[in-house]
Amino acid sequence: MELNKNIYNLRKAKGFSQEYMAEQINVSRQTISNWELGETSPNPEQLVLLSQILETSVDKLLGNKTNFKEKSEKYNYIYLGTMVVCGSIAGIWAFTANRFKLSEMALIIIGGVAIGYGIGLIIDGVLKKIEWKSSMSKEETQKSLKKKL
Repeated sequence: MELNKNIYNLRKAKGFSQEYMAEQINVSRQTISNWELGETSPNPEQLVLLSQILETSVDKLLGNKTNFKEKSEKYNYIYLGTMVVCGSIAGIWAFTANRFKLSEMALIIIGGVAIGYGIGLIIDGVLKKIEWKSSMSKEETQKSLKKKL
């Protein structure tokens, strides 16, 4: 684990002594030394205090390099795009029909936007299913390759 190295390197980078760190966390200087040598590890509450003093996240202290995949912005554009397109089509239709009042046209446009949002939900679901299936096939391919080796 990289925790001991991270504590040492971050402490040195900040110019903190072991005594200063010990005072801030309410432990002995020897405890800080043991953490840095990897003989013991801080408990969760001490990890949070360490992260605050060293101005870093607990994940970085622990050496967690996992990047969590966030929802892509392309999905946001799907919703926005379908809402604009459907709302525009509804508005153009209502205007060219030339038989609706202004308030009725506004309601038709709002209805078009709502339909666009629903279409966006369907497209989003289909894309996620495709993405899930493609990730599953990659994992299955990797498993079969490992079995052959």
